[in-house]
Amino acid sequence: MRPIGFNFEKINIEKLSDKAGNIKINTKIDISDIKEIKSTLFKTKEGIVKVKFIYDINYEPGFAKVEFEGNVLFSLEPKAAKDLVNQWKKKKISEDFRTDLFNFILRKSNLKALQLEDEMNLPLHIPLPSLKKQED
Repeated sequence: MRPIGFNFEKINIEKLSDKAGNIKINTKIDISDIKEIKSTLFKTKEGIVKVKFIYDINYEPGFAKVEFEGNVLFSLEPKAAKDLVNQWKKKKISEDFRTDLFNFILRKSNLKALQLEDEMNLPLHIPLPSLKKQED
């Protein structure tokens, strides 16, 4: 399995309140569809699978939210592509595929989210590395 495409179809960031208070940040990834696609763009004998996803970052209680919708294209062996689509019909996917898929979505989406959060003056949903002064 190798990713061959990624794009966002929807990006929404909204600051809902000016009162920061005690914020709890929750994230969630949902897969909304998996289907095999035929493409003339990619000259490959492998199967191409399109995975639609939704990635939400919620700042509770009601402070802000960041929402992404998009899709990822994967190139898989033809049998693996058909098996994945058939599993999805039962709303199931293998743990190995789910792990690789979610890590790929997180890598792409978190970079964009950090940029948008910085522009909107929101607390970052993941901590960035920082230096600490060394005591003598």
